Amino acid sequence: MIALELHPRIIENKDWATLIFVLSLVFIVIAKSAFENRFYDFARLLVSDKYTKIYRESSHLMSGFNVLLFVVNLISFSFFIQLTLSHFGYGEKLDWILFVRIFTLLTVFILSKFLIEKIIATTFGIEEIIEQFNLQKVTFRTYIGLLLLPVSVFLFYSNYSSNSLIFTIIGILLIINILTYLISLKNYQNLIFGKLFYFILYLCALEIAPYYFIYYLITKN
Repeated sequence: MIALELHPRIIENKDWATLIFVLSLVFIVIAKSAFENRFYDFARLLVSDKYTKIYRESSHLMSGFNVLLFVVNLISFSFFIQLTLSHFGYGEKLDWILFVRIFTLLTVFILSKFLIEKIIATTFGIEEIIEQFNLQKVTFRTYIGLLLLPVSVFLFYSNYSSNSLIFTIIGILLIINILTYLISLKNYQNLIFGKLFYFILYLCALEIAPYYFIYYLITKN
C-alpha cells in the first residue's frame, strides 16, 4: 500500500500589491495627461534644469501635479522599505498590514516635518528660503521615487537574495539625496548666506536630527 503524505498548498496573495502598483501608474498617467508639458520637463530633470527654473516659485509646491506624484513617491518608498525589512527578516513582503503601517508612518513623518519646518521658518524669518529649498528637495525626491517604483516592482515579483543589490540601491539613494542637498544649496546660496546662522539651525534641527533618531530607533529595536 502506498503511503500518501499531503502538504497544504500555500497561495501567496499578491493582489493587494498589484492593485497599488496599478493605482500608482494611474496617478502617473493622470499627471502626464493633465500637465503634459510640465511632466515632459520633469522627466528630463537629470539632463536639463528647465523644470527647476520654470517651477521654482513656492506656489507650485501644493499643485495637483506635485500632490499626485507625491502619493506615488510615498507608495514607491513604502514598498522599498517593506522589501528591505523583509529581506533582512524583519517582516513579510506580502503583509499588506505592514505596508499600511509603513505608508502611514512615512506620510505622518513627512507631513509633520513639513509643518514644523513652516513654523520654524516663520519664526526665524526665513520662510522664503525654506519654501524654495523644500520645493527643490520635493522635486528631486519625487523624481527618485518614480525611478524607484519599477525597481520595487521588480524586487517584489522576483525572488532576489543578494545583500549587495539592496545595499547598492540604498547607497545610490543616499548619494542622490546628498547631491540634491548640494544642488539646492548651490542654487539658493545667495538667499542662504544672508541668513546663514538660522539656516544652520534649521539644518541641525530638521534635516539631521530626525534621521539620526530614526536610525537610533531602528538599531536599538
